[in-house]
Amino acid sequence: WLFERMTALAREITRVLVVEFSPEEVLRRLSDPFWFQAFGCLLGFDWHSSGLTTTVCGALKEGLRGLEKETGIFVAGGKGRTSRNTPQEIEGHCNRIAVEPAPLIYASRMAAKVDSSALQDNYQLYHHTFVFIPQGEWCVIQQGMNSATRYARRYHWLSEGVKDFCCEPHSAICCDARGQVLNMVAQESQGARDSVAALARAEPARVIAEANRIAELDLPQRHHITAADLNTQRLHKVLLRTYEQGPQTFEGVLGTPGVGPKTIRALSLMAELIYGEQPSFQDPARFSFAHGGKDGHPYPVDRE
Repeated sequence: WLFERMTALAREITRVLVVEFSPEEVLRRLSDPFWFQAFGCLLGFDWHSSGLTTTVCGALKEGLRGLEKETGIFVAGGKGRTSRNTPQEIEGHCNRIAVEPAPLIYASRMAAKVDSSALQDNYQLYHHTFVFIPQGEWCVIQQGMNSATRYARRYHWLSEGVKDFCCEPHSAICCDARGQVLNMVAQESQGARDSVAALARAEPARVIAEANRIAELDLPQRHHITAADLNTQRLHKVLLRTYEQGPQTFEGVLGTPGVGPKTIRALSLMAELIYGEQPSFQDPARFSFAHGGKDGHPYPVDRE
């Protein structure tokens, strides 16, 4: 019964926002972590629960179902297996309004690829919602879970703020815990990104020869990526593909089928040891919650 009410309320709030402001403003607000969290609270969900993200996105998707042309807002994706249907859902919406789906599908795919491979923070993505308007603007709300700490992390993207998918693309990242991460999308990782692209274009046999030499090194403990990350047999298969495609940028490397977290870790280690280009290990999460829900987690509510 609660979700039905959340769906109805999400629908009416969105309709008011469209009338009073614009569909573009709805995208901006969804990409604002403070507004999104307040929106979830207004809909009736617990303040602190990681389920707020999936439930709010689900309520928004269901609430706007059948009203896409009226509101000018289209929602695709969701939690778990539903997230894998995002490209097909985007294409279906676009076919009905005569909009080219390829750029939107690419944006959805790259947002997921960045937060699972280029930004390696130990949070496994399990939710991906893509919201767009016919003019081509979009926002992404996706979430990952750290299986060890049971903390969730939410990632916000807004198209008007994305100048480069692989350089500071997020509008916000929210989490109550921070740690040491491999952040290949940080501004200071530009040299590492260029070096990774150079390695991906190089003749695979030469790269693997260097990888074999690195595997024999006794790296100091300060290295957060170790020689154990170099699986030369698997790396060789991926490099054959990147060599054929010849990506000129890190984004091109990341978009190559078969390139995942392990490939990026291996190439970033090689980029540092061969070219001296160290990636960033700074956690980009900047937002957390000041207090929790009725049960006092993660922090008690200050009643004074």
